[in-house]
Amino acid sequence: MRSLYLRIWLTVVLALAAFALASGWLWQQHLDQERARFEVSAGERIAAWAELVQRSMPSADAPADEQADALRDWSVRLRVPLALDDRQGQRVVASDSFLRRESDGGPPAMSVKLDDGRTLWIARRVPRRGPGMVGGAPPRDGGGPPGVMPAPMMPMLGFGLPSAVGPVLLMLLVFVAVAAGAYPVVRRLTSRLEALKKGVEVFGGGALGHRVDASGRDEVAAVASTFNRAADRIETLVRSHQSLLANASHELRSPLARLKMAVSMYPDATGAQRDSLRHEIETNVGELDALVEEVLLASRLDAAQALDTDEPVDLLVLAAEEAARVGAEAGGVALVVQGSERLLRRAMRNLLENARRYGQKDVEITVAREADGRAGWRVCDRGPGVPEAHRERIFEPFFRLPGHAEREGGVGLGLSLVRQIVERHGGQVQCQPRAGGGTCFVVSLPGDRVR
Repeated sequence: MRSLYLRIWLTVVLALAAFALASGWLWQQHLDQERARFEVSAGERIAAWAELVQRSMPSADAPADEQADALRDWSVRLRVPLALDDRQGQRVVASDSFLRRESDGGPPAMSVKLDDGRTLWIARRVPRRGPGMVGGAPPRDGGGPPGVMPAPMMPMLGFGLPSAVGPVLLMLLVFVAVAAGAYPVVRRLTSRLEALKKGVEVFGGGALGHRVDASGRDEVAAVASTFNRAADRIETLVRSHQSLLANASHELRSPLARLKMAVSMYPDATGAQRDSLRHEIETNVGELDALVEEVLLASRLDAAQALDTDEPVDLLVLAAEEAARVGAEAGGVALVVQGSERLLRRAMRNLLENARRYGQKDVEITVAREADGRAGWRVCDRGPGVPEAHRERIFEPFFRLPGHAEREGGVGLGLSLVRQIVERHGGQVQCQPRAGGGTCFVVSLPGDRVR
């Protein structure tokens, strides 16, 4: 992670360098093409000048002074250094600019053979730098055609550097500016990633309440928000398991202690006492088995393990079967919902057993469909009822009404499992008072589960 910002920054710099090299290569190609076009254009222009001069010059038999005056006149008018040789190759005349070019050691002039045998020499003088030379014409002293830069010389920038150097410097400046500007941006991004990494390490070290900074609207903030939500779920799950383990450990002590005492007394017991101890042992073993089974089921539901909740389940059939087990009455309408038959059966069984244990009489289960389309069932009894202050708490794991644990037993997980199962199916369960005395547990499932 410490080198991530360097890798990102170097990636930006290398990409920019590749762009600069490609731009420089394209610029050079463009200059070469422009130079080639200029040379072609200059050749055509020289040929045109030669034809123009030949048509307007005196004949080869004319006096040398007349030929010289005409050539100098055309050199000034065209602003091109000119010279003329006769048929024998002897120099007839040369313009002042042509002579200066020769004295300065300029590049060789181009020769054009005229139709009458004479030779016309045309040269472009390399002008000296001076104001007004940037993109303009050379001095008006016969140094070159108007508006045309000299072929041997590359165009110049205003600060005296060839134009091939100017773009390179410009690209170099852009490269440095982008590289310098990209570094703090990349560093800020990776510093937030580093903070996220440290936050994850702190959370993984056991600080379940630790959360990371999720400010901003970019992808890093989205990842931080996702982590915080996942951390909330993990903390809730871990706290739930810790509580479940602590309560289960506490609840295991009582049946284990009774079982240990009954087993130690059993060898010396005789007759009716032995039968009583055997019954006590079987009861405690059954209680331990029920506790372990419910703890395991609660753990699986808390962990949100994959459980099939998309099979057709006939609620009325389930209600009739479970009511027959505890001697309760079943009724209502036939309803088929999508869910897990095993889990829904367990929820019905826990409610009916709870009603039989605490309500003792007039236990009934009714399957019904509500006016808003929701479906479910009601388990009602005629017991002492549940105080209003405890109607929500009884769904907490291992919570039991005061005094009931000693009288009716139970492990205190039945109603907690009912709520988990119902919520797993997208529904809800409530504890309500029953008219005339007693309690009703109402389970409601969403209408989109009804088939």
